[in-house]
Amino acid sequence: MEYYQKEQKDVLLELDTTKEGLNDTEVKNRLEKYGTNELKSVKKDSILKLFLETFKDAMVVVLLIVAVVQILMGSVVESLIIFAVLMINSIVSVVQTKKAEGSLDALKNMSAPIAKVIRNGEKISLPANELVPGDIVILDAGDFVPADGRLIEAGSLKIDEGMLTGESVPADKDVATLSNTVPVGDRSNMVHSGTLVVYGRGVFVITATANQTEIGQVANLLENAMTKQTPLQKKLDQFSKQLGIGILILSILIFVIEAVRIYFGGSSNLSVDLLNAFMFAVAVAVAAIPEALQSIVTIVLSMGTNKMAKRHAIIRKLPAVETLGATSVICTDKTGTLTQNKMTIVDYFLLNGQSAPFNDKPETWTFDEKRLMQIAVLANDSTISETGQELGDPTEVAMVSFSNKVNQPYGDLRQQYPRVAELPFDSDRKLMSTVHKIDNESLMLTKGGPDVIFNRSTKVLIDGEIVPLTEERLKVIEDKNEAFSDRALRVLAFAYKPVADEHTIQFEDENELILVGIMAMIDPPREAVYGAVEEAKKAGIKTVMITGDHKTTAQAIARDIGIAEEGDIALTGQELDALTEDELNNQLEKISVYARVSPENKIRIVRAWQNKGKVSAMTGDGVNDAPALKQADIGIAMGSGTDVAKDAAAMVLTDDNFVSIISAVEVGRNVYDNIKKAIAYLFAGNLGAIIAIVAALLMDWVNPFTALQLLFINLVNDSVPAIALGMEKGEPNVMMRKPRDPNEGIFAGETLISVLYRGALIGIAVIISQYIGLGYSNEMSIAMAFTTLILARTLQTFPARSNSQTSIGAGFFSNIYVILAVVFCFALYGLTVIPGVREFFAIPADFGWVQWRISAGLALGAVVLMEITKLIVRKKA
Repeated sequence: MEYYQKEQKDVLLELDTTKEGLNDTEVKNRLEKYGTNELKSVKKDSILKLFLETFKDAMVVVLLIVAVVQILMGSVVESLIIFAVLMINSIVSVVQTKKAEGSLDALKNMSAPIAKVIRNGEKISLPANELVPGDIVILDAGDFVPADGRLIEAGSLKIDEGMLTGESVPADKDVATLSNTVPVGDRSNMVHSGTLVVYGRGVFVITATANQTEIGQVANLLENAMTKQTPLQKKLDQFSKQLGIGILILSILIFVIEAVRIYFGGSSNLSVDLLNAFMFAVAVAVAAIPEALQSIVTIVLSMGTNKMAKRHAIIRKLPAVETLGATSVICTDKTGTLTQNKMTIVDYFLLNGQSAPFNDKPETWTFDEKRLMQIAVLANDSTISETGQELGDPTEVAMVSFSNKVNQPYGDLRQQYPRVAELPFDSDRKLMSTVHKIDNESLMLTKGGPDVIFNRSTKVLIDGEIVPLTEERLKVIEDKNEAFSDRALRVLAFAYKPVADEHTIQFEDENELILVGIMAMIDPPREAVYGAVEEAKKAGIKTVMITGDHKTTAQAIARDIGIAEEGDIALTGQELDALTEDELNNQLEKISVYARVSPENKIRIVRAWQNKGKVSAMTGDGVNDAPALKQADIGIAMGSGTDVAKDAAAMVLTDDNFVSIISAVEVGRNVYDNIKKAIAYLFAGNLGAIIAIVAALLMDWVNPFTALQLLFINLVNDSVPAIALGMEKGEPNVMMRKPRDPNEGIFAGETLISVLYRGALIGIAVIISQYIGLGYSNEMSIAMAFTTLILARTLQTFPARSNSQTSIGAGFFSNIYVILAVVFCFALYGLTVIPGVREFFAIPADFGWVQWRISAGLALGAVVLMEITKLIVRKKA
């Protein structure tokens, strides 16, 4: 049995304590046994370890080998460039990893610094980290609860547990023992570490500290939740391994073939020829590896973050931009995410049958309406400041806000009818009463739970007349109350009775009341959510509601906004726990609502979708959401949420608006499309270089490129157009497509064909250029091959903008950055041929306009063929 299912005396006995508290000796023993009341975490990897792990990548290993070879060959400049690129990529990776470790630190900061505790029979204050199980702690309004415990005293105690349960309304607490197994949100005789006392007072015995508390369990889940790689990261890692291994094999094969040919061909200078063969192999490695790939992907993702920031979505973890584009399931919290997190009066009922709406002309109200509003506003402790700040219980705030909304300023009523006496709300009575002088008559105004008010009423107010509460009349209002409840509305009842002047009211006065009516309220959905859910459906994204609220309320909201459809299922956390993994897997796609869930439930739901191969997003704002936010492929926290949730999430919504998620998905899809365009651009150019190198090797020509030339093209020249491609505008139907398959390869669809075709055309143009250059000299052939390659790769930017449309068809000037990038690259090339610089790039002095025009013509011809092919293919289609 849990502590909430045990009697007070049994709890105290089990914990070996009394209401007088522990003595100092016992406290010392328990501190040694249980440790301090602080959240503990596993040891994190050191920065050095994280840094070294970045060099495990296959492509990085190949580049390190190439750099070492360059040093041994005396090419220090080339090796330093390679080392610099690798260092920058490693530092960026380490920084991003360390940033992701903040969620547990934020959780630790939520513990209460000071607690009021009874020890040795005396009340003292001490740091909360010195508390142990068995300590007796005193709570007052405004206190943070320092540990988990069982209440032994409770006076009108209300605690805000939203950070654990997700509920917007503070929980009423009492000392009554519970018999059934219930979730955290329904454990009315328990208090939990990190929650806030908003009303009343209480005394509890500590049952758990540190990581054994509910918030400690959240910390444990955060530790164990897996940080997911994005689909793009997975594919890039997979491709890097394959490419790295392939490049090593190809380079070794080329060297072996050439060495065998040299050895058996009777070389006159074996060592020089073998050295040249080795440099051929090195050139292949440098040409094949897109050294700037990681940097370009990072820059394109960063540009996506800027676009998302303008749409109220702040990206904390860069890869999340791309993940959004593949999202197929959004698991969303209800309170504050889909709803406004603000209780609002939406209906009322009087015994004369009158119901909503309340008109906004108080002077025309009936006597019954006026009396209902008087009770709602006067038997009420909440206020709204001049700046609009709402203070008090959310249900009471809803009533004064409603009064203001219908042009009856609540402050005017309170000034006109000041409070004479009161009986504060009590969770046992479920009533609140105040006395006021209204129309020269002293009246006790009472509000509370409908069942309690109904049972204590003997009369009713109908059209200004006080008449007996008959069975028929009671049935009418009970049916209306039930109808409101079926709509998941929270209902309060209102009554009054005359009392003698100067009478000091007692609890027994709250009987023989005159029933006036009931009011119904709800935390309503955000207006924009309806359209956002519909847009998600069109984009092939399923929205699932996961909430700590009650099942009936959650279902009603889900049906209203379109999340729950005909035949869909709603489960509570306990019902979910009862399902096996196979049962959950079979029903998963029909479950649209999960209610009264625990943090463990949320992680299980996210993992279930991930096991089906779906890319899942999880939204939330509370501490209870943090583990699932971390587990999800992309965690989305609300800007108004806890720091713990924000630190665990990959994205934060500054406007707490669900519609911003769908807007961010659109940007994510565009970003992924543009990353594919940039990757295809880079690999088509690299493929062209490899084809030219292999052709030169087979035809026994001189190596067409130096390592510095290839590094210049890969790192400097190609980077700018690739980044410009990352700024392409999205396709108009981007949100009408289904989410892409996360297992889809980088070169899926038309991308691979495009890379092969464009790479082949570039390679052929370079081979022809080198052949012509060999007619002059070996040096001239290298210069012409380099010129053709760099110009062809630069001009390839235009056909790379789309696999199906020509640059003109796609709107030549729709992305001005592409044009600027091409102009910039032409200028860069111009720098390589000026005297004093051309020597570094192996361009001889006799390379002139004739050779340049030949090279440029071949490059332009290759690009024109790329665009013509698109027109032919499109026409056939």
